[in-house]
Amino acid sequence: MKNVSKFLSMLLAVIMVLGIACASAESVAYERADDEDIYEEVLGEFEALMAAAEAAESIDERFILEAQAEAYLLDSAVMIPTTTQGGAYQIDRRAYRTAPYANWGNDDDRWGTIVAATEFIKKEDREALKAAWQKAVAGEGEYDAAAMLTEMGYTLATDYRTTFSTAPVTLDWLNTSSQSDTEITVQTVDGLVQYDNLGVMQPKLATSFDVSEDGLTYTFHIRDDAKWFTSEGAEYAPVTARDFVAGFRHMLDAQAGLEWLVDGVVVGATDYYANGGAWEDVGYVAADDQTLIVTLEKPTSYFPTMLTYSCFLPICEDWYLSHGGVFGVEEYAAASADTNTYTFGMNTDVASQVYCGPYLLQKLVADSEIVVVKNPAYYDADKIVQNSITWIYDAGENPVQYYNDTVAGVYVAAALTESTGILALAKEDGNFDKYAFVTDTTSTSYFGGLNMNRGTFALESGACASPKTEQEKIDTQTALWNKNFRKALQHAFDKGTYNAVSRGEDLKYANLRNMYTHPEFVQLSADAVDQNGNEFKAGTMYGELVQFYLDQMGAKVTVADAADGWFNADAAKEYLAAAKEELGDTVSWPIKIDVVYYGASAANTAQSQAYKQVIEGTLGAENVVVNLIEATTSQDYYACGYRASNGEAGNFDMFYGSGWGPDYGDPNTYLNTFLGGGAGYMTKVIGLF
Repeated sequence: MKNVSKFLSMLLAVIMVLGIACASAESVAYERADDEDIYEEVLGEFEALMAAAEAAESIDERFILEAQAEAYLLDSAVMIPTTTQGGAYQIDRRAYRTAPYANWGNDDDRWGTIVAATEFIKKEDREALKAAWQKAVAGEGEYDAAAMLTEMGYTLATDYRTTFSTAPVTLDWLNTSSQSDTEITVQTVDGLVQYDNLGVMQPKLATSFDVSEDGLTYTFHIRDDAKWFTSEGAEYAPVTARDFVAGFRHMLDAQAGLEWLVDGVVVGATDYYANGGAWEDVGYVAADDQTLIVTLEKPTSYFPTMLTYSCFLPICEDWYLSHGGVFGVEEYAAASADTNTYTFGMNTDVASQVYCGPYLLQKLVADSEIVVVKNPAYYDADKIVQNSITWIYDAGENPVQYYNDTVAGVYVAAALTESTGILALAKEDGNFDKYAFVTDTTSTSYFGGLNMNRGTFALESGACASPKTEQEKIDTQTALWNKNFRKALQHAFDKGTYNAVSRGEDLKYANLRNMYTHPEFVQLSADAVDQNGNEFKAGTMYGELVQFYLDQMGAKVTVADAADGWFNADAAKEYLAAAKEELGDTVSWPIKIDVVYYGASAANTAQSQAYKQVIEGTLGAENVVVNLIEATTSQDYYACGYRASNGEAGNFDMFYGSGWGPDYGDPNTYLNTFLGGGAGYMTKVIGLF
């Protein structure tokens, strides 16, 4: 690695300071190091392998190199996959898979087609619905959930109610990459294509598209009956190809975490937003009102799967310009700073945006209620089942009340968790026996990150302050730079015990994930050989490739879902012993690890306590002490980690509240989030960039 010597020099300098500090703990102050140096040391080889994957000549060669990169990422121990969605007991009024179904993109958050009953669906009826869906996917019949529920004696619901804990910070769907924003706005805007509930891509705002023989040019034919509407339902303008061009350029100008997705994909996009390149050189052009032409840097087989992510959504160009919008990276930065003139997509005013999707946003009150209502003039209105969707604010402080409200019909579903007492309550009142089922797991992966370069030890308000002394801050930083110490922490993390406090003992492994990418996300299409002569058969799953390379590296990780593939007390102790030998007297033990938790959430509190228990119990409190730091509001909790603006702003040593849902059908949709230099969206969870 090209910068190893520089990093080692830096580390030695820190150790020399530590030697002085041992005599006087207050004689030194903690200093944040250089992000680039740390990244090169811990993930330099990962980035090199990802670059090789990008240059691969075939899809299978690409998958093999990505598997090598993922194995390297996991073995670095800067992050540890924890869980995925699903795998929990639930009672539910929704029929099985009537929303769009896909392993990537935003479509699974589109809820207008959800078929639900006014009563909870019984276990046996749910199994019948699931069997019908499976047959339909296999081409053996139709899946009409509404007809099936009606025949079973259920009454269909036409208004959908759920909860939110974090209100959208913007109504500009191209100026955010947070699900808490897009979960709301995606109901109100359509994309070029959309997956149906059987997982098949269908036309939406594009009636069709053509691909050139060389695979570089995509021509989309925009439907002529789609309109933009105000929040009150007044028709404003037709949707045109120019609106897609405006949306794409605005997304690049805003640089809110979506632009990296098109790096090296769309011609000229990166040069435009990163290097001041000319917009005229970007391959995103409206030939006329109904024709959008997109030109790619190179043939990209998975490009159509990218289209369901929000970076390809349109905005109404005329509306944007009339609300202070401008084009150009520097011009946008200047204009958006003046909120008196720039009023596009403000979360304080539902009328600051226009909408072309099935719903109109009519109410948004933070810490209270969000409401979207069906637009009867929507071009596909006959396919929209729910007349409205309502989100009620719930910070998770009273789960028993939430359960009771769900039983009373206020909400559509309730998870039955152990730590909140809801699971026991459902067993007592009979709802568990009648209605409970285990939810399917998904492709979303949650993980914990170790802060490799901490820059914040309290929020600006003074909340969530670390109790560590300056010397203890330095000791933690030095220890986390040691790979064996990181491995000791990660292999001491008993994820089953951690998960059981919310899922219950019998489901504690059901939703565990042990690699970043879903292990069955893709597979080899043909027999393949890697650069070292290792042979793999056609159909080999991506997770099997990652496992092979982890085994070659001597890593003690098993990647299959639904098991704790990391916890290994003996290995954790061995790694700790190696770390202590390598670190010598450059640190004082025990090392203090700060973990922030949300005190009003019983589940979050129980999980943090479980983490402290398993780490200190395995490694010994004389070696590692976990400081549990309470956040008294959900805003403070999210500010410490999930909504930290960058690596330096992360107020934690270990944070396990982040996750990633894939945007398209290639493993790099996960892995690119850990690229260096600020390109990777998730490097902030390991304290970098």
